[in-house]
Amino acid sequence: MSFWQNLSKPNNLESFPLFCYIAFMPNNLKKIFLLTGDIAILYIALYLTLLLRYGWGQAGGEWFNHLLPFSSIFFVWLIIFYIADLYNLHLAINNWKFFQRTANSLAVGILLAFSYFYLNPAISIAPKRNLFLFAAMFALAFLVWRRSFNALLKNYLPKNKIALIGGGELAKDLLKELSAKPHLGFVPVLVIAGLENGEQDTLPLGLADDKDPDIARLDDFSALPALVKKEKISTLVLAADPRQSPALRDALFACLPLKTNFVRLANFYEMITGKIPLDAINRIWFLENLSEGEKHAFNVLKRTYDLFLALVLLAATWPAWILLAALIKLESRGPAFFLSRRLGKDNREFNLYKFRTMREEKNDRSPTRNNDPRITRLGRFLRRSRLDELPQVVNILKGEMSFVGPRPERPELVKNLAEKIPFYRERLLIKPGATGWDQISGEYHSPSYEDTIKKLQYDLYYLKNRSVYLDLSIILKTIATVISNGGR
Repeated sequence: MSFWQNLSKPNNLESFPLFCYIAFMPNNLKKIFLLTGDIAILYIALYLTLLLRYGWGQAGGEWFNHLLPFSSIFFVWLIIFYIADLYNLHLAINNWKFFQRTANSLAVGILLAFSYFYLNPAISIAPKRNLFLFAAMFALAFLVWRRSFNALLKNYLPKNKIALIGGGELAKDLLKELSAKPHLGFVPVLVIAGLENGEQDTLPLGLADDKDPDIARLDDFSALPALVKKEKISTLVLAADPRQSPALRDALFACLPLKTNFVRLANFYEMITGKIPLDAINRIWFLENLSEGEKHAFNVLKRTYDLFLALVLLAATWPAWILLAALIKLESRGPAFFLSRRLGKDNREFNLYKFRTMREEKNDRSPTRNNDPRITRLGRFLRRSRLDELPQVVNILKGEMSFVGPRPERPELVKNLAEKIPFYRERLLIKPGATGWDQISGEYHSPSYEDTIKKLQYDLYYLKNRSVYLDLSIILKTIATVISNGGR
Protein backbone atom coordinates (compact mmCIF):
# COMPACT_ATOMS: atom_id res chain seq x y z
CA MET A 1 0.00 0.00 0.00
CA SER A 2 1.37 3.42 -0.95
CA PHE A 3 2.23 6.27 1.41
CA TRP A 4 -0.74 8.35 0.27
CA GLN A 5 -3.11 5.40 0.66
CA ASN A 6 -1.95 4.88 4.23
CA LEU A 7 -2.44 8.55 4.99
CA SER A 8 -6.06 8.31 3.85
CA LYS A 9 -7.00 5.61 6.35
CA PRO A 10 -8.97 7.05 9.30
CA ASN A 11 -8.72 5.57 12.78
CA ASN A 12 -12.48 5.70 13.43
CA LEU A 13 -14.00 5.07 10.02
CA GLU A 14 -16.93 3.14 11.48
CA SER A 15 -18.26 6.29 13.15
CA PHE A 16 -18.85 8.15 9.89
CA PRO A 17 -21.89 7.97 7.57
CA LEU A 18 -21.54 5.61 4.64
CA PHE A 19 -21.38 8.36 1.98
CA CYS A 20 -18.45 9.96 3.84
CA TYR A 21 -16.18 7.05 2.93
CA ILE A 22 -15.44 9.12 -0.18
CA ALA A 23 -13.43 11.56 1.93
CA PHE A 24 -11.14 8.72 3.03
CA MET A 25 -10.35 7.48 -0.47
CA PRO A 26 -6.81 7.93 -1.81
CA ASN A 27 -6.57 11.16 -3.80
CA ASN A 28 -6.41 9.39 -7.16
CA LEU A 29 -9.64 7.52 -6.38
CA LYS A 30 -11.26 10.77 -5.28
CA LYS A 31 -10.43 12.29 -8.67
CA ILE A 32 -11.81 9.24 -10.49
CA PHE A 33 -14.96 9.45 -8.38
CA LEU A 34 -15.27 13.16 -9.19
CA LEU A 35 -14.78 12.53 -12.91
CA THR A 36 -17.30 9.69 -12.85
CA GLY A 37 -19.83 11.95 -11.14
CA ASP A 38 -19.33 14.66 -13.77
CA ILE A 39 -19.86 12.17 -16.60
CA ALA A 40 -22.95 10.73 -14.92
CA ILE A 41 -24.49 14.18 -14.49
CA LEU A 42 -23.78 15.07 -18.13
CA TYR A 43 -25.66 12.04 -19.44
CA ILE A 44 -28.43 12.22 -16.84
CA ALA A 45 -29.01 15.87 -17.76
CA LEU A 46 -29.13 14.91 -21.44
CA TYR A 47 -31.67 12.14 -20.81
CA LEU A 48 -33.86 14.40 -18.66
CA THR A 49 -33.72 17.04 -21.40
CA LEU A 50 -34.99 14.55 -23.96
CA LEU A 51 -37.61 13.30 -21.52
CA LEU A 52 -38.97 16.80 -21.01
CA ARG A 53 -38.86 17.62 -24.73
CA TYR A 54 -40.24 14.40 -26.21
CA GLY A 55 -41.93 12.50 -23.37
CA TRP A 56 -41.53 8.85 -22.41
CA GLY A 57 -42.56 7.55 -25.81
CA GLN A 58 -39.92 9.25 -27.96
CA ALA A 59 -37.11 9.91 -25.45
CA GLY A 60 -35.53 6.50 -26.03
CA GLY A 61 -35.32 6.92 -29.80
CA GLU A 62 -34.05 10.48 -29.57
CA TRP A 63 -31.41 9.34 -27.10
CA PHE A 64 -29.49 7.51 -29.82
CA ASN A 65 -29.78 10.48 -32.20
CA HIS A 66 -28.28 12.80 -29.61
CA LEU A 67 -25.74 10.44 -28.05
CA LEU A 68 -22.83 10.79 -30.49
CA PRO A 69 -22.82 14.57 -31.05
CA PHE A 70 -23.35 15.31 -27.37
CA SER A 71 -20.66 12.80 -26.34
CA SER A 72 -18.10 14.66 -28.44
CA ILE A 73 -19.11 17.88 -26.70
CA PHE A 74 -18.92 16.20 -23.28
CA PHE A 75 -15.35 15.10 -23.99
CA VAL A 76 -14.35 18.69 -24.75
CA TRP A 77 -16.13 19.90 -21.62
CA LEU A 78 -14.20 17.48 -19.42
CA ILE A 79 -10.94 18.80 -20.88
CA ILE A 80 -12.11 22.35 -20.13
CA PHE A 81 -12.89 21.34 -16.54
CA TYR A 82 -9.42 19.84 -16.23
CA ILE A 83 -7.72 22.95 -17.63
CA ALA A 84 -9.71 25.06 -15.15
CA ASP A 85 -8.31 22.97 -12.25
CA LEU A 86 -11.72 21.58 -11.33
CA TYR A 87 -10.07 18.21 -10.63
CA ASN A 88 -7.45 19.75 -8.35
CA LEU A 89 -8.47 18.55 -4.90
CA HIS A 90 -6.35 21.24 -3.26
CA LEU A 91 -8.70 23.83 -4.78
CA ALA A 92 -11.93 22.00 -3.96
CA ILE A 93 -13.11 24.70 -1.58
CA ASN A 94 -16.50 26.41 -1.69
CA ASN A 95 -15.34 29.99 -2.13
CA TRP A 96 -15.73 32.74 -4.70
CA LYS A 97 -12.69 31.60 -6.71
CA PHE A 98 -14.12 28.12 -7.07
CA PHE A 99 -17.49 29.48 -8.19
CA GLN A 100 -15.75 31.79 -10.67
CA ARG A 101 -13.67 28.96 -12.16
CA THR A 102 -16.74 26.73 -12.40
CA ALA A 103 -18.92 29.42 -13.96
CA ASN A 104 -16.23 30.38 -16.48
CA SER A 105 -15.73 26.73 -17.45
CA LEU A 106 -19.44 26.23 -17.96
CA ALA A 107 -19.68 29.43 -20.02
CA VAL A 108 -16.82 28.38 -22.31
CA GLY A 109 -18.22 24.86 -22.64
CA ILE A 110 -21.74 26.06 -23.47
CA LEU A 111 -20.39 28.59 -25.98
CA LEU A 112 -18.39 25.86 -27.74
CA ALA A 113 -21.43 23.57 -27.72
CA PHE A 114 -23.61 26.18 -29.42
CA SER A 115 -20.88 26.91 -31.96
CA TYR A 116 -20.46 23.21 -32.67
CA PHE A 117 -24.16 22.55 -33.23
CA TYR A 118 -24.93 25.70 -35.20
CA LEU A 119 -21.85 25.59 -37.46
CA ASN A 120 -21.85 21.85 -38.14
CA PRO A 121 -24.25 21.06 -41.01
CA ALA A 122 -23.76 17.33 -40.52
CA ILE A 123 -25.83 17.38 -37.33
CA SER A 124 -29.44 16.73 -38.19
CA ILE A 125 -30.97 17.17 -34.73
CA ALA A 126 -32.60 20.43 -33.69
CA PRO A 127 -30.38 21.51 -30.83
CA LYS A 128 -31.64 25.06 -30.27
CA ARG A 129 -34.21 24.41 -27.57
CA ASN A 130 -32.63 21.11 -26.54
CA LEU A 131 -29.27 22.73 -25.93
CA PHE A 132 -30.72 25.64 -23.96
CA LEU A 133 -32.67 23.25 -21.76
CA PHE A 134 -29.72 20.89 -21.34
CA ALA A 135 -27.29 23.72 -20.51
CA ALA A 136 -29.55 25.13 -17.80
CA MET A 137 -30.27 21.72 -16.29
CA PHE A 138 -26.64 20.58 -16.30
CA ALA A 139 -25.25 23.88 -14.96
CA LEU A 140 -27.59 23.75 -11.96
CA ALA A 141 -26.95 20.06 -11.24
CA PHE A 142 -23.19 20.48 -11.73
CA LEU A 143 -22.95 23.36 -9.25
CA VAL A 144 -24.98 21.47 -6.64
CA TRP A 145 -22.90 18.30 -7.13
CA ARG A 146 -19.56 20.09 -6.93
CA ARG A 147 -20.50 22.18 -3.89
CA SER A 148 -21.71 19.02 -2.14
CA PHE A 149 -18.46 17.22 -2.95
CA ASN A 150 -16.37 20.14 -1.66
CA ALA A 151 -18.43 20.35 1.53
CA LEU A 152 -17.99 16.62 2.09
CA LEU A 153 -14.21 16.93 1.82
CA LYS A 154 -14.16 19.92 4.14
CA ASN A 155 -16.32 18.35 6.85
CA TYR A 156 -15.05 14.78 6.75
CA LEU A 157 -11.50 14.98 5.38
CA PRO A 158 -9.33 12.98 7.78
CA LYS A 159 -6.73 15.01 9.65
CA ASN A 160 -3.43 13.22 9.18
CA LYS A 161 -1.33 14.02 12.21
CA ILE A 162 2.38 14.22 11.53
CA ALA A 163 5.55 14.45 13.61
CA LEU A 164 8.51 16.30 12.13
CA ILE A 165 11.83 14.93 13.35
CA GLY A 166 14.88 17.10 12.71
CA GLY A 167 15.44 20.78 12.07
CA GLY A 168 16.80 23.08 9.42
CA GLU A 169 15.36 25.68 7.08
CA LEU A 170 13.60 23.08 4.96
CA ALA A 171 11.64 21.86 7.98
CA LYS A 172 10.60 25.43 8.72
CA ASP A 173 9.51 25.88 5.11
CA LEU A 174 7.43 22.71 5.32
CA LEU A 175 5.64 23.94 8.43
CA LYS A 176 4.83 27.19 6.63
CA GLU A 177 3.49 25.27 3.63
CA LEU A 178 1.26 23.11 5.84
CA SER A 179 0.03 26.16 7.73
CA ALA A 180 -0.86 27.89 4.45
CA LYS A 181 -2.61 24.79 3.07
CA PRO A 182 -4.90 23.44 5.82
CA HIS A 183 -7.11 21.83 3.16
CA LEU A 184 -4.40 19.21 2.61
CA GLY A 185 -5.38 17.68 5.94
CA PHE A 186 -1.88 17.46 7.49
CA VAL A 187 -1.64 18.60 11.11
CA PRO A 188 1.81 18.88 12.77
CA VAL A 189 1.41 17.78 16.39
CA LEU A 190 5.06 17.12 17.24
CA VAL A 191 8.23 18.84 16.12
CA ILE A 192 11.69 17.77 17.23
CA ALA A 193 14.81 19.81 16.46
CA GLY A 194 18.41 19.81 17.62
CA LEU A 195 19.93 16.99 15.59
CA GLU A 196 22.10 19.28 13.50
CA ASN A 197 25.05 19.04 15.94
CA GLY A 198 24.95 15.31 16.40
CA GLU A 199 23.17 12.78 18.60
CA GLN A 200 21.30 13.87 21.69
CA ASP A 201 18.41 12.31 23.53
CA THR A 202 16.96 15.48 25.02
CA LEU A 203 15.86 17.86 22.30
CA PRO A 204 14.35 21.34 22.41
CA LEU A 205 11.37 22.34 20.33
CA GLY A 206 13.30 24.37 17.82
CA LEU A 207 10.90 24.88 14.94
CA ALA A 208 7.51 25.68 16.36
CA ASP A 209 6.30 28.50 18.54
CA ASP A 210 6.60 27.40 22.18
CA LYS A 211 3.23 29.04 22.79
CA ASP A 212 1.50 26.84 20.24
CA PRO A 213 -0.67 24.43 22.29
CA ASP A 214 -1.27 22.13 19.33
CA ILE A 215 2.37 21.12 18.86
CA ALA A 216 3.89 18.96 21.56
CA ARG A 217 7.37 19.03 23.07
CA LEU A 218 9.42 15.85 23.31
CA ASP A 219 12.32 15.65 25.78
CA ASP A 220 13.18 11.97 25.45
CA PHE A 221 13.15 9.74 22.36
CA SER A 222 12.02 6.77 24.43
CA ALA A 223 8.67 8.52 24.86
CA LEU A 224 8.13 8.76 21.10
CA PRO A 225 6.21 5.47 20.56
CA ALA A 226 3.81 6.23 23.42
CA LEU A 227 3.20 9.74 22.11
CA VAL A 228 2.64 8.45 18.57
CA LYS A 229 0.04 6.02 19.90
CA LYS A 230 -1.63 8.56 22.19
CA GLU A 231 -1.86 11.33 19.58
CA LYS A 232 -2.70 8.87 16.74
CA ILE A 233 0.16 10.25 14.66
CA SER A 234 -0.04 8.71 11.20
CA THR A 235 3.26 9.89 9.73
CA LEU A 236 6.79 10.56 10.94
CA VAL A 237 8.58 12.98 8.62
CA LEU A 238 12.33 12.47 8.97
CA ALA A 239 14.54 15.49 8.44
CA ALA A 240 17.21 13.83 10.55
CA ASP A 241 19.14 10.71 9.55
CA PRO A 242 18.35 7.86 11.97
CA ARG A 243 21.75 6.36 11.18
CA GLN A 244 23.35 9.24 13.06
CA SER A 245 21.35 8.69 16.24
CA PRO A 246 20.97 5.23 17.83
CA ALA A 247 18.35 6.61 20.24
CA LEU A 248 16.24 7.93 17.38
CA ARG A 249 16.72 4.71 15.43
CA ASP A 250 15.52 2.61 18.38
CA ALA A 251 12.51 4.88 18.91
CA LEU A 252 11.49 4.64 15.25
CA PHE A 253 11.90 0.87 15.32
CA ALA A 254 9.57 0.74 18.33
CA CYS A 255 6.94 2.60 16.25
CA LEU A 256 6.76 -0.16 13.63
CA PRO A 257 3.91 -2.08 15.35
CA LEU A 258 1.86 1.14 15.33
CA LYS A 259 1.65 1.00 11.52
CA THR A 260 3.10 4.49 11.26
CA ASN A 261 4.32 5.85 7.94
CA PHE A 262 7.97 6.88 7.69
CA VAL A 263 8.90 9.35 4.98
CA ARG A 264 11.96 11.47 4.29
CA LEU A 265 11.48 15.20 4.61
CA ALA A 266 12.65 15.80 1.02
CA ASN A 267 10.08 13.35 -0.37
CA PHE A 268 7.27 14.75 1.77
CA TYR A 269 8.18 18.31 0.78
CA GLU A 270 8.15 17.25 -2.88
CA MET A 271 4.66 15.76 -2.56
CA ILE A 272 3.30 18.86 -0.82
CA THR A 273 4.90 21.56 -2.99
CA GLY A 274 5.76 20.00 -6.36
CA LYS A 275 9.38 21.12 -5.87
CA ILE A 276 12.65 19.33 -5.14
CA PRO A 277 14.41 20.98 -2.17
CA LEU A 278 18.02 21.78 -3.03
CA ASP A 279 19.12 21.61 0.61
CA ALA A 280 18.07 17.98 0.89
CA ILE A 281 19.63 16.45 -2.24
CA ASN A 282 23.11 15.48 -3.34
CA ARG A 283 24.73 13.57 -6.19
CA ILE A 284 23.35 10.31 -4.84
CA TRP A 285 19.84 11.71 -5.34
CA PHE A 286 20.53 12.17 -9.05
CA LEU A 287 21.93 8.65 -9.35
CA GLU A 288 18.84 7.20 -7.65
CA ASN A 289 16.22 9.22 -9.53
CA LEU A 290 17.53 9.99 -13.01
CA SER A 291 18.16 6.64 -14.62
CA GLU A 292 17.81 7.29 -18.36
CA GLY A 293 17.37 3.57 -19.03
CA GLU A 294 13.94 3.74 -17.40
CA LYS A 295 13.01 6.79 -19.53
CA HIS A 296 14.03 5.43 -22.96
CA ALA A 297 10.50 4.53 -24.07
CA PHE A 298 9.19 7.86 -22.77
CA ASN A 299 11.91 9.80 -24.63
CA VAL A 300 11.01 8.08 -27.91
CA LEU A 301 7.30 8.75 -27.38
CA LYS A 302 7.98 12.35 -26.34
CA ARG A 303 9.94 13.03 -29.52
CA THR A 304 7.13 11.46 -31.54
CA TYR A 305 4.38 13.67 -30.15
CA ASP A 306 6.69 16.71 -30.23
CA LEU A 307 7.08 16.24 -33.99
CA PHE A 308 3.39 15.53 -34.51
CA LEU A 309 2.19 18.54 -32.52
CA ALA A 310 4.80 20.83 -34.08
CA LEU A 311 3.79 19.84 -37.62
CA VAL A 312 0.09 20.27 -36.82
CA LEU A 313 0.73 23.68 -35.24
CA LEU A 314 2.89 24.79 -38.15
CA ALA A 315 0.30 23.68 -40.71
CA ALA A 316 -2.47 25.45 -38.82
CA THR A 317 -0.64 28.74 -38.24
CA TRP A 318 1.59 29.38 -41.28
CA PRO A 319 -0.75 32.07 -42.70
CA ALA A 320 -0.42 33.92 -39.38
CA TRP A 321 3.38 33.73 -39.69
CA ILE A 322 3.28 35.55 -43.01
CA LEU A 323 0.87 38.20 -41.73
CA LEU A 324 2.78 38.81 -38.48
CA ALA A 325 6.14 38.98 -40.26
CA ALA A 326 4.77 41.62 -42.64
CA LEU A 327 3.24 43.67 -39.82
CA ILE A 328 6.45 43.56 -37.78
CA LYS A 329 8.52 44.88 -40.69
CA LEU A 330 5.94 47.57 -41.45
CA GLU A 331 5.96 48.89 -37.89
CA SER A 332 9.73 49.11 -37.39
CA ARG A 333 12.94 48.52 -39.27
CA GLY A 334 14.73 45.23 -38.90
CA PRO A 335 14.12 41.51 -39.41
CA ALA A 336 10.82 39.88 -38.54
CA PHE A 337 12.51 37.25 -36.42
CA PHE A 338 14.71 37.63 -33.36
CA LEU A 339 17.45 35.06 -32.73
CA SER A 340 18.83 34.56 -29.23
CA ARG A 341 21.64 32.20 -28.27
CA ARG A 342 20.51 29.69 -25.67
CA LEU A 343 21.99 26.65 -23.99
CA GLY A 344 20.23 23.34 -24.52
CA LYS A 345 20.57 19.67 -23.70
CA ASP A 346 24.13 18.52 -22.97
CA ASN A 347 25.41 22.13 -23.01
CA ARG A 348 24.77 22.57 -26.74
CA GLU A 349 24.15 26.13 -27.88
CA PHE A 350 21.39 26.92 -30.36
CA ASN A 351 19.49 29.88 -31.76
CA LEU A 352 16.09 30.39 -30.14
CA TYR A 353 13.58 31.76 -32.67
CA LYS A 354 11.02 34.42 -31.80
CA PHE A 355 9.05 37.09 -33.57
CA ARG A 356 10.77 40.42 -32.95
CA THR A 357 8.83 42.53 -30.47
CA MET A 358 11.30 45.40 -29.88
CA ARG A 359 12.85 48.14 -31.95
CA GLU A 360 16.45 47.49 -32.82
CA GLU A 361 18.71 49.81 -30.82
CA LYS A 362 22.38 49.52 -31.78
CA ASN A 363 23.62 51.06 -28.54
CA ASP A 364 21.14 49.44 -26.17
CA ARG A 365 21.54 45.71 -25.49
CA SER A 366 20.20 45.81 -21.93
CA PRO A 367 17.66 43.18 -20.75
CA THR A 368 13.97 43.84 -21.23
CA ARG A 369 12.38 45.93 -18.46
CA ASN A 370 8.78 46.41 -17.37
CA ASN A 371 7.07 48.89 -19.71
CA ASP A 372 10.22 48.92 -21.84
CA PRO A 373 9.87 51.77 -24.38
CA ARG A 374 11.67 49.67 -26.99
CA ILE A 375 8.70 47.28 -27.20
CA THR A 376 6.49 48.11 -30.18
CA ARG A 377 2.70 48.28 -30.06
CA LEU A 378 2.46 45.05 -32.04
CA GLY A 379 5.19 43.61 -29.83
CA ARG A 380 3.09 44.18 -26.71
CA PHE A 381 0.23 42.26 -28.28
CA LEU A 382 2.56 39.44 -29.32
CA ARG A 383 3.99 39.20 -25.81
CA ARG A 384 0.59 39.25 -24.11
CA SER A 385 -0.71 36.53 -26.41
CA ARG A 386 2.60 34.59 -26.43
CA LEU A 387 2.48 34.62 -30.23
CA ASP A 388 6.06 35.90 -30.25
CA GLU A 389 7.11 32.39 -29.17
CA LEU A 390 5.34 30.68 -32.06
CA PRO A 391 8.58 30.34 -34.12
CA GLN A 392 9.95 28.02 -31.44
CA VAL A 393 8.06 25.35 -33.35
CA VAL A 394 11.12 25.39 -35.63
CA ASN A 395 13.39 24.68 -32.65
CA ILE A 396 11.15 21.74 -31.73
CA LEU A 397 11.22 20.35 -35.28
CA LYS A 398 15.03 20.62 -35.31
CA GLY A 399 15.22 18.66 -32.07
CA GLU A 400 16.75 21.54 -30.09
CA MET A 401 13.70 21.95 -27.88
CA SER A 402 10.61 20.11 -26.73
CA PHE A 403 7.13 21.41 -26.03
CA VAL A 404 7.68 20.72 -22.31
CA GLY A 405 10.88 21.13 -20.35
CA PRO A 406 12.95 23.69 -18.42
CA ARG A 407 13.01 27.08 -20.13
CA PRO A 408 16.29 27.66 -22.05
CA GLU A 409 18.64 30.35 -20.73
CA ARG A 410 21.51 32.33 -22.24
CA PRO A 411 24.95 30.61 -22.01
CA GLU A 412 26.53 33.42 -20.00
CA LEU A 413 23.64 33.38 -17.54
CA VAL A 414 23.88 29.61 -17.10
CA LYS A 415 27.63 29.91 -16.45
CA ASN A 416 27.06 32.60 -13.84
CA LEU A 417 24.21 30.79 -12.06
CA ALA A 418 25.97 27.41 -12.12
CA GLU A 419 28.81 28.95 -10.10
CA LYS A 420 26.39 30.09 -7.40
CA ILE A 421 23.60 27.50 -7.34
CA PRO A 422 24.30 23.79 -6.83
CA PHE A 423 23.06 21.42 -9.55
CA TYR A 424 21.97 24.27 -11.82
CA ARG A 425 23.60 22.64 -14.86
CA GLU A 426 21.70 19.41 -14.22
CA ARG A 427 18.62 21.01 -15.76
CA LEU A 428 20.53 20.63 -19.05
CA LEU A 429 20.24 16.84 -18.83
CA ILE A 430 17.03 17.11 -20.88
CA LYS A 431 15.88 19.32 -23.74
CA PRO A 432 14.57 22.76 -22.82
CA GLY A 433 10.89 23.41 -23.41
CA ALA A 434 8.54 26.05 -24.73
CA THR A 435 6.68 25.67 -21.42
CA GLY A 436 7.33 23.79 -18.22
CA TRP A 437 6.30 22.78 -14.72
CA ASP A 438 7.51 26.11 -13.34
CA GLN A 439 5.38 28.10 -15.79
CA ILE A 440 2.13 26.55 -14.48
CA SER A 441 3.07 26.65 -10.79
CA GLY A 442 0.99 29.76 -10.18
CA GLU A 443 3.97 31.60 -8.70
CA TYR A 444 5.50 34.71 -10.20
CA HIS A 445 9.28 34.36 -10.41
CA SER A 446 11.50 37.38 -10.92
CA PRO A 447 15.10 37.11 -12.19
CA SER A 448 16.33 37.33 -8.57
CA TYR A 449 18.68 34.76 -7.06
CA GLU A 450 16.00 33.46 -4.66
CA ASP A 451 13.40 33.03 -7.39
CA THR A 452 15.95 31.35 -9.66
CA ILE A 453 16.42 28.71 -6.96
CA LYS A 454 12.64 28.19 -6.83
CA LYS A 455 12.52 27.77 -10.61
CA LEU A 456 15.32 25.22 -10.42
CA GLN A 457 13.40 23.29 -7.76
CA TYR A 458 10.42 23.06 -10.12
CA ASP A 459 12.70 22.04 -13.00
CA LEU A 460 14.23 19.25 -10.92
CA TYR A 461 10.75 18.01 -10.03
CA TYR A 462 9.94 17.74 -13.74
CA LEU A 463 13.32 16.11 -14.39
CA LYS A 464 12.51 13.40 -11.87
CA ASN A 465 8.79 12.90 -12.60
CA ARG A 466 8.52 13.60 -16.33
CA SER A 467 5.95 11.45 -18.08
CA VAL A 468 3.37 11.60 -20.87
CA TYR A 469 0.65 12.40 -18.33
CA LEU A 470 2.68 15.23 -16.78
CA ASP A 471 3.50 16.66 -20.22
CA LEU A 472 -0.16 16.63 -21.24
CA SER A 473 -1.13 18.26 -17.95
CA ILE A 474 1.47 21.02 -18.40
CA ILE A 475 0.40 21.71 -22.00
CA LEU A 476 -3.28 21.99 -21.03
CA LYS A 477 -2.52 24.16 -18.00
CA THR A 478 -0.29 26.39 -20.14
CA ILE A 479 -3.19 27.02 -22.50
CA ALA A 480 -5.34 27.99 -19.52
CA THR A 481 -2.59 30.23 -18.09
CA VAL A 482 -2.13 32.10 -21.37
CA ILE A 483 -5.89 32.61 -21.75
CA SER A 484 -6.47 33.72 -18.15
CA ASN A 485 -3.33 35.77 -17.54
CA GLY A 486 -2.88 37.28 -20.96
CA GLY A 487 0.73 36.22 -21.37
CA ARG A 488 3.45 38.49 -20.00
